[in-house]
Amino acid sequence: MNTTNLYSRGDKMFVILNMFLISIFTISALYPFIYITAVSFSSGFQAAAGNVVFAPVEATLAAYKYALSEPRFWISYKNTFIYTIGGTLMSLAFIIPGAYALSRKNLYGRRFWNLLVAFTMWFNAGLIPFFLNMRDLGLLDSYFGIIIGFAVNGFNIILLRNFFEAVPQSFEEAARMDGANEFQILWKVYMPLAKPAIATVALFCIVSRWNGFFWAMILLQDRDKVPLQVYLRHVITELQDTEEFSSTLLNAAYSFETVSSAIIVCSIIPVLIFYPFLQKYFNKGIMLGGVKE
Repeated sequence: MNTTNLYSRGDKMFVILNMFLISIFTISALYPFIYITAVSFSSGFQAAAGNVVFAPVEATLAAYKYALSEPRFWISYKNTFIYTIGGTLMSLAFIIPGAYALSRKNLYGRRFWNLLVAFTMWFNAGLIPFFLNMRDLGLLDSYFGIIIGFAVNGFNIILLRNFFEAVPQSFEEAARMDGANEFQILWKVYMPLAKPAIATVALFCIVSRWNGFFWAMILLQDRDKVPLQVYLRHVITELQDTEEFSSTLLNAAYSFETVSSAIIVCSIIPVLIFYPFLQKYFNKGIMLGGVKE
């Protein structure tokens, strides 16, 4: 049977237009990464002259050799892993019990607590009150301040709460008949069933922590504690005007553009490696946790 006859001319035009728009969107999304990668492998002179478009020009590893030879690069890389892993675990430690509690229909004042969580998605105290609060709690310039200060997000709690609410009540009733308490029900019933939603929330936390920049820049003064994104800012704002980088433009080994691009590529690699392992849970977690029955 010829399936092409099942589509009208308008349907075919619609499919062609969709493919064209998706192709444009894909190219526009991929090109920045392609460009940064090409610049990082190009010579300093060609990158500074703006001759790099899609592929490296006068390919060299000089920028990576310079970036990876800097001790502060590895210190900031280590800090980023500390903030990402510690922050994600801390977030899950708060979000999972909080979402489970809000999904309980017998929770006293359940509507009020749910409204209070949703309220934080619309309004916040502002930058200065938050900074003053962190200062008064003694959380400035510390690893723990970055980890605990951004542990809870209202959207993630609501996403996981909706998934918990969709779990059949019969599972919980069977566990209670076996003598399970609330903690055992959460650990042995809800969490195994909620793996897709938990993986989705974990992915949100990982990306947010890994890309964390603004508050890390504000709250951390010790350069041995800053994450990779703040270190990249230091590279951009400081190395551009140093005498060392001005002289390297003469021998075209590397430049400010190629070194900063190399650091950006190195900062993206762990996310590109880690994301495929969670991708299979991502779409399912969003669909199941984002729709309230």
